[in-house]
Amino acid sequence: MKAVSVAFYGLALGLLAIGLRELLTGFEENRCSMTYMFEYPEYRRVSLSRRVTRLYPAYGLYLYGEGVYAQETRNLKLSGAPVLFLPGNAGSHKQARSLGSVALRKAENMDGGLHFNVFTVDFNEELVALYGGSLLRQTHFLHESIKAILRLYKHLKSPPQSVVLVGHSMGGVVARALFTLPKFNPNLVTLIITQASPHVAPVLGLDPYLLNFYRAVRQKWLNSERLKNVTVLSVGGGYRDFQVRSGLTSLPCSLDDPHKISLVVTAVPRTWVSTDHLSIVWCKELVLATVRAFFDLLDPATRQFTEDPEKKMRVLNHHFIRHPVSPVGETQITTASFLESPEAWSEVNTLRLAYTTPKEGQVKYFLFALSSRRKAYSHFYCRSSGLQDMTSWVYGCMQKNGSSCAHAVDLSMGTEYLPPYKVLVLDLNDLSTFTHLVVDASTVSGKQFTVECEWQRQQSQSQTITLPVPHVLSVGLTVSDVTVSSSGLLHTIQLQHFHQVYQAFRITVASHCKMPKERLSDVYRLKVPWFREDSLTTVSAPSVTEISGMLHTSRPDNSSSAIFQLHTAPNCQYKVSVRTSLPKVLGQVLRFCGPTVPVYTAVTLLLACGRQLTLILNSKETTSMSQAVAKSFEPHKVVLPVYVLHVLLSCRWFEELWSFLLLPHMDSLTPTVPDSSLTEHLSPEEWPYLLSLLLYLMGAAVAFWGSALLRIAIRVLSLILALLHRPSVSRDCGTLPLWTQLLVAVSLTVLGSVMCGALSIFTAFMFHLYRVLRLQMTERSLRHMLNLAPQKHKKSENGSVDAESLSKPSECNGTPLLSEGVLQEVRGDLQLHLCLSVLFTVPLILSAPSLLHWIRNMRYSSQLDPDPCWPHYVPLIVSYLLLINCNTETLGKSKLLRLASLLPLPLAVAMLSFSALHLYRITYFLLAVLVPMALCCAL
Repeated sequence: MKAVSVAFYGLALGLLAIGLRELLTGFEENRCSMTYMFEYPEYRRVSLSRRVTRLYPAYGLYLYGEGVYAQETRNLKLSGAPVLFLPGNAGSHKQARSLGSVALRKAENMDGGLHFNVFTVDFNEELVALYGGSLLRQTHFLHESIKAILRLYKHLKSPPQSVVLVGHSMGGVVARALFTLPKFNPNLVTLIITQASPHVAPVLGLDPYLLNFYRAVRQKWLNSERLKNVTVLSVGGGYRDFQVRSGLTSLPCSLDDPHKISLVVTAVPRTWVSTDHLSIVWCKELVLATVRAFFDLLDPATRQFTEDPEKKMRVLNHHFIRHPVSPVGETQITTASFLESPEAWSEVNTLRLAYTTPKEGQVKYFLFALSSRRKAYSHFYCRSSGLQDMTSWVYGCMQKNGSSCAHAVDLSMGTEYLPPYKVLVLDLNDLSTFTHLVVDASTVSGKQFTVECEWQRQQSQSQTITLPVPHVLSVGLTVSDVTVSSSGLLHTIQLQHFHQVYQAFRITVASHCKMPKERLSDVYRLKVPWFREDSLTTVSAPSVTEISGMLHTSRPDNSSSAIFQLHTAPNCQYKVSVRTSLPKVLGQVLRFCGPTVPVYTAVTLLLACGRQLTLILNSKETTSMSQAVAKSFEPHKVVLPVYVLHVLLSCRWFEELWSFLLLPHMDSLTPTVPDSSLTEHLSPEEWPYLLSLLLYLMGAAVAFWGSALLRIAIRVLSLILALLHRPSVSRDCGTLPLWTQLLVAVSLTVLGSVMCGALSIFTAFMFHLYRVLRLQMTERSLRHMLNLAPQKHKKSENGSVDAESLSKPSECNGTPLLSEGVLQEVRGDLQLHLCLSVLFTVPLILSAPSLLHWIRNMRYSSQLDPDPCWPHYVPLIVSYLLLINCNTETLGKSKLLRLASLLPLPLAVAMLSFSALHLYRITYFLLAVLVPMALCCAL
C-alpha cells in the first residue's frame, strides 16, 4: 500500500513539475534589446517638506539625469514636461533609467527644446504585492510627490498642470489608487501608463488590506463618471511574465469608457516581443514606443503634455495598437496629384503583382482597375517591405488621364505594420467612388524593397477556412489539420471552439514551395478578437514551424473564437496541424489557477489531521503523515459539495437566501473580469470542475511530499540538536510547565502587539519545533536501546553487564528503558506532532511577508502598522503552546475529541469555497480545528 501511495503521488508530483517547467520555461527566448546609458546616471533627491519627511521617512523623490543635463538641473530649475516613474513590488527607483535615458537621447534631436524631466519615487523596495499594509501609505506619498513636482515649475510662464505617471507592476495600481484619496485633484494626473500591473486582482490575496485596497480602487474607477476623461494604457508582458499573467493587466472599466486601453506587448507595433516581469521596464522596443508617444503628446506651444483626451487616444492608438504610415494626427482625407511622365505608370491586368525595385532610384506607379474586379472579388491586399518609407503608398484614383492618374485620394491610413513588411487590406465595397487603385513603388533612397498585391475573395473557402480544434482531453492523441492549397498571399483559419484559457495547442505549419527562390518572409499571426493579445511569428518559406496556441483571456460570450492568419508566399503550399499539448495545458492551469494550489494543500493537510484524530478516537493510535494524507485523499467529499453550492447559487432563490444570511461570496478558481466582490462566478462550462480535481491532486502531492521533506528535515535537525542535549526516553521531554506556558503566552502577546504578530507566530512555532525535535531524539534513543537489549542481556549472563541496569528509570518520569510500549507511545506522539508541525507551517508561511516587511523597515519603525496578523495571532500562539504538551493519551481521554474529529471535513469544504482568492482566510479555518484540539489537551 505504501508503494502504491508513493507511485500515485509521484505521478501527481510529475504532473505538477511538468506544469511548472512549462510555466517557467515554456516560452520564447528574450528578444528584447537592452537599453544603455551613454553617460553615468544620476538621481538627484528632491527636497520635501518636513511634514512629509516625518510621515514617510522610508520614501524619497528623485530626478533622473545624465551628464550635462544632470549638471544643468542641479538647482532643480526645470522647463521640461514632468514624467513620474513608480516602481512596483520590491522595485528600485533606479529602474527609471531606461525611460529617462532614451527620453534624453531622443530630446537631443527634437526642435524647439522639447524634452522631459523624468522623476522617480523610492518606495524602499517594499513587498507590496504580498503585504498590502503599505499601499495606502505609498498612495499618499505619491500625492505629495506630485504636488512637489508641480511646485518646481512655478517660475515658468506656462507651467504644467499635470504629471504623466508610468507605473511598473504594483506601481501602476498605486497610480490608479490616487483617485480614491478624498483630497486628490483629478486634474493633476490625466495620463497613466502601466506596465505588467495586476489591475484585476492581486496575484496572491495574502492579507485583507491588499484586497480592500483593490476593492476601493475598482469601485472608484467603475462608478466615477469624471474618471472617464483620464487616459490609461495598460501593457501586459505576455507569456514570459509568469509573475503577473497578462489577463490580470486588463483594466476594469465600464464598457462605454473610450479612454482605457488594455493590451499585451506582443501586439504592440514595432515591438512584437514578450517580456518578463522586469524586462518590460528596460525592453528597448517598448521604451521607444513609449517615448515616441510621449513626444507626440507634447504641445509645441506650451512644451507640455496636451490636455486633449481625444488627441491622447489618437497618439496611443498610433503607437500601441495600429501604426499607420502617416504621422500622428493626419486623420483627414488627403488628395494627391501625379505629374510624372506616362513611362512611370504601369497598369496591372493580372490577379497578382510581384515587383522588386531596382537598386538605383526610380519613380514607379501601378494601376489596378476596379470596374472589372468588383463582382468577382471582395478585397484588395497589398504589402511592401519598404518599412523605412513612412509616406503614403496606396491611393484611390478618381480621375484617370490616359495611362496615368491625374487626381487621387490617399488610402494608406489603414496600413498595418508587421515585422517584415507593411500591409494594407481594402474592402472593395468602400471604394465605390474610385475607378482605379494606385500603388506607389517608387524608390528615392536607392534601397530595394518588394511590393506584392492581389485581388482576394475573403469569404471564399480558399481564403477563410474553419478548423475545429481537438478537445483538451485528447492530450495530443488526436490532431486537426488542414492544407492551404491556394496560392494567395493571405489566408485566415478560424480555430473553432478555441476560446478558453485552459486550452493549449501545438500549431505546426509546414510550407512547401515549388521553386527555390528569394521570397518575402511569412508571418503567422494568432489573433484574438476579444482582447489585444495577438502574437506574431516570422519565418522563411519553405519551413516547418511550431507555434504555441494559448490565450491570456477567455472569450466573454459565444460570439467568436481565435483566428490564425497566414501571410504567405505565392506558389507555396501550407499544412496547418493543431494538436493539444498536455504540458502547455498544465502550464496554463498553473498560470491561471496556481495561486489556489496552496488552498488545496491546506485542505489536504486539514483532512489528514482529521484522519489522525479519528484514529486516536477509535484505536488510540496514529499513523505517519504520509499515510494520513494518502488515506484522506477523497476529493469527491470536498469538490462535489463546492460544485453543488456553485450550482445552487445560480438559482435566484438560493442566492437571495445566501445574501439574507450575510454569507460572503464564494471564491472562484481564478479572477478574470471583476465584479463588486472581487470574485467572478464562472459557469461550469467556462471552468470545468474536472480542473478542480486536477488542482486537488496537485495540492495533495505538495502536502504528501512536503510532509515527507519535513520529516527528513526533523531527523537531520534532531541529529544536530543531539550534540547539545543528553539522550532522553520520556514522552514528556520538550514540554512546558503551566507557568512557563502562561509566561511565554503573555510575552508573545505583548511582543506581537508592540512589534509584529508574525514574529510571535514564528517564535511559538519554534517552541513547538523544539518539542518535535526532542520527540524525534527520544524515539531514536529508544529504538537503539531496544535493538541493543538482546546483546546486553547476553553479556549480563556472563557477568559483563549488570542486568538490573537495563531497567533503571529514565531521567524524566521513571519509565523503564526497555519497553516496546514506551517506544510505541513516543512514536505515536511524534507522528501526532509531525502532523501538527505541517499544519502549523501553513500560517507561518502565510504570515511570512508581513514578517519580512517588518524586518526590512525596523530602522524606520519598530511596530508593524497595520498588522494583518492582529486578529488571529493570539489564539494561534495560545493553541501552539497548549498543543506542545499534547500527547495521544491525553487526546484519547478527552470528551471533546469526537467533536474535534468531525470538524475537518466541513471546514475543508468551507476553506475551498471561500479561500481560493482570499488566502489569508486559510489561517482562520485552521484555527477552527486547532482551538478545539488545544482544548482537548487543556481540559
